[in-house]
Amino acid sequence: MQIKKQPMGPYQTNCYIVTDNGNDIIIDPGVNATAWIKENVTNPVAVLNTHGHFDHVWSNQEVKELFNIPLYTPKGDLPMLTDNAWVPDLPPSYPDVLIEGEVTQIDIKGTPVTFRHFPGHCPGCSTIEIGEAMFSGDFIFERSIGRTDFPYSSPSEMVDSLQRFMTLDFDKTVYPGHGDTTTIQVEQKNAPYWIQSLS
Repeated sequence: MQIKKQPMGPYQTNCYIVTDNGNDIIIDPGVNATAWIKENVTNPVAVLNTHGHFDHVWSNQEVKELFNIPLYTPKGDLPMLTDNAWVPDLPPSYPDVLIEGEVTQIDIKGTPVTFRHFPGHCPGCSTIEIGEAMFSGDFIFERSIGRTDFPYSSPSEMVDSLQRFMTLDFDKTVYPGHGDTTTIQVEQKNAPYWIQSLS
C-alpha cells in the first residue's frame, strides 16, 4: 500500500491518495485539490470524507464527476456539504454512500475500509482505517485534538469519543487532517489530558 499526502488551501488541509491493489482511494479532497489528484492517480475508485468541514470537502464534487467515482461521507455531516453558512461559495457535493454507525466496514474494489465514528469536532467526525493506516481527519492530531468551539461541535461528545479511542487495542500510524503523522498508542497517552481539559 502506498500513501501520498499534499496539504491544500489556506488551512493546509491534508489530502491523501491511498493506492492498494492498483486502485487509488482519495481522502479529503480540499481546496484546489483536483489538479494534484489528477497528477497522482492512475485508477481512482472512490472519494472518502473524514468529516464535512469545507476545507476537507471543497473538491468533492469536482473529483467525483471528473473520474465518475462514488463519494462516501459520514451521514451526520451531510448538511455541511450543501449548506455551509461559514463559506457561502463552497461548491456543493452529493454523496453516493452515507456512512452511519459507530463502526462501519466496507469494501472498495477489494480493499477493506473501516470508518469509526468519533463525534465532538463535528457530528459526523470519523476516522478511516485502511491497512495499517488510520486517517483521523480533525479528530486526533499529533499531540492535539480537533477544536470543539465550532458550530455543531460538542465538548461532551469529544470526551466520549476520546474515552472510546483510548480503548482501541491495536496500533496504527495516524495520518491527520493537518500536520504530521503520529500513532494511536502515542495519542492514547495524550488523551487523558484532553479529556480533563474538556470535562
